[in-house]
Amino acid sequence: MKMDFFKYQGTGNDFIILDNRKKKIPEEDHSLFTRLCDRHFGIGADGIILIKNDPSRDFYMKYYNSDGKESTMCGNGGRCAIAFSKKLGITKKNKIYFRAIDGDHCGIIQDHGLISLNLIDLEIDMIKISQKYVFLNTGSPHHVLFVKNIKEIDVCKQGRKISKGGVNVNFVEISGKNTLQVRTYERGVENETLSCGTGITASVLAAYETEKISLDKEKNVSISTLGGKLWVSFEKKNNLYKEIYLTGSVQFIFKGWIHI
Repeated sequence: MKMDFFKYQGTGNDFIILDNRKKKIPEEDHSLFTRLCDRHFGIGADGIILIKNDPSRDFYMKYYNSDGKESTMCGNGGRCAIAFSKKLGITKKNKIYFRAIDGDHCGIIQDHGLISLNLIDLEIDMIKISQKYVFLNTGSPHHVLFVKNIKEIDVCKQGRKISKGGVNVNFVEISGKNTLQVRTYERGVENETLSCGTGITASVLAAYETEKISLDKEKNVSISTLGGKLWVSFEKKNNLYKEIYLTGSVQFIFKGWIHI
């Protein structure tokens, strides 16, 4: 069978996006998704995104890691899915509503190729703070470590020890009162990725909750990753982090077809 595909990247986090609104793609064939993500024998990507119909939203986003297994929410993937849905003509508006495994999301298409994604609210009581790390879930589970000399960290070696397949690991260096550098080891990819949207968001909230950073007038925190720059904004109200937005660039790379 011939299958069309589209390749997108969000600050270096790259995805194969498939339009499965007609239900022609075998979603349970995990070996297929592994082959597609293989950078030597397939198309190559950090993950697979399926765009599906949803009865109450513009679309449903289903995400698979490069190991072929369905995973939790992907922030940069969500931003790429927003751009792709606009390309498909699912909506003509620049404000898009979709659903994913963790619930409802809103995406905003801005100028200059920037796309903002609204992530789920986070209860402060659900943030685990210890002397060595912070653990929290921003749609995916994240282990956050604050470090110095982030460029010298062996992210794969250290991240693999902590992750053991169950959690993403973020190494964070504070650059200023509202700026961070973040490197992430992603489960399912089992490697460092150039950027991780939910990991960046988790790193910002962990840094703010432990009073390592403050907000500027625009309530934005700037984050540098290996794949580029992103921004996170949020509100903290009572026992809740809400109005959490992840903003950064998205780029359509190419489209093609492959026999499966």
